[in-house]
Amino acid sequence: MSHLFNNYGRWDVEIVSGNGAKLYDQTGKEYIDFTSGIGVCNLGHCNEAVVAAVETQMKKLWHVSNLFQSSLQEEVAEKLVQSSAGAKVFFCNSGAEANEAAIKLARKFTGKYKIITFHQSFHGRTIATMAATGQDKVKTGFGPMPETFVHLPFNDIEALKQEIDDQTAAVMLEVIQGEGGVHPAGSEFLSAVEKLCKENDALLIIDEVQTGIGRTGKPFGYQHYSITPDIITSAKGLGNGIPTGAMISNEKVAAAFTPGSHGSTFGGNPLAMSAAKATLDIAFDEEFLQSVNAKGDYLAIRLAELFLEFPECKGVRHKGMMIGIEFSSEVNPFVTALRENGLLALTAGANVIRFLPPLTISHEEIDEAIQIINKTLLKYKQLV
Repeated sequence: MSHLFNNYGRWDVEIVSGNGAKLYDQTGKEYIDFTSGIGVCNLGHCNEAVVAAVETQMKKLWHVSNLFQSSLQEEVAEKLVQSSAGAKVFFCNSGAEANEAAIKLARKFTGKYKIITFHQSFHGRTIATMAATGQDKVKTGFGPMPETFVHLPFNDIEALKQEIDDQTAAVMLEVIQGEGGVHPAGSEFLSAVEKLCKENDALLIIDEVQTGIGRTGKPFGYQHYSITPDIITSAKGLGNGIPTGAMISNEKVAAAFTPGSHGSTFGGNPLAMSAAKATLDIAFDEEFLQSVNAKGDYLAIRLAELFLEFPECKGVRHKGMMIGIEFSSEVNPFVTALRENGLLALTAGANVIRFLPPLTISHEEIDEAIQIINKTLLKYKQLV
């Protein structure tokens, strides 16, 4: 009998070790990991540089508190600022915490309270970030949500024009909705959102929890578009598996957080910062990002070829190594079949298979994964 809460739909697999893009379960079975811990281990499992950095730091200091100066925090913050539109960084422990901080900062800076988000978005599971999320399924059973959050159709600028007003503190969005189905925002839509925010003295918050840290082939996903956010949130890949998160903002907005206005006991702790520094040294390198784009394009082309003649497949969407394959039916049975054949994949809603391989995956491992997908698809075609 388990003594754990039953709030996860766990697979009947226990992963006991991993290296790079490969994972191994309690029976010794090998898997190619196309989940990366849900977009976390962007540099693969047990990345040597990250392991070495954390081991070195572990022998020096694990935790003090944010009452003290931190050179490590300063170094990681500088890397984030140099590769983004931001100027200041607040460290926390997760994406939900980063988004919670962004909501608080927007409200405090503007003195306004309405936050506009979009249907099928996902921003976290705290009360505020759950209220910001545009999916009813994550809110069921938790009672009334805070009333200052408004959800609109994604990529519908006319709906935003009707809703945004002088009471709007911020518009918050993902440039590619990850949990919502790997749906990208349109370039014209994002430019229009930024323009409307400026016209209404509202802030533009870009949630980069899943799209950031090289996942889309750039340091942050918004950099594929001609927009400049006021606030950027990051987590998941930032520590390559060591829990850490960050909120990045411009200088003007950051001034609203003064001593005592917000905090985090473990945010920016030395172990997390050592992992983040080692991660960013690799993930923000231009040659590395070029390789992410090349491998992402290669994988997407191979997948499109495989699924081309499968009538239930409605298309392959990707940006870098963030890939969604939409079906006209539920995909969970196919994801289960992939797992049984040695490939770990995710869903994004009922009808989308989501692939988030480590950014360090080799072409040989991609080809190996394609063989597994093809084998699974051939058998699956016979069953449907």
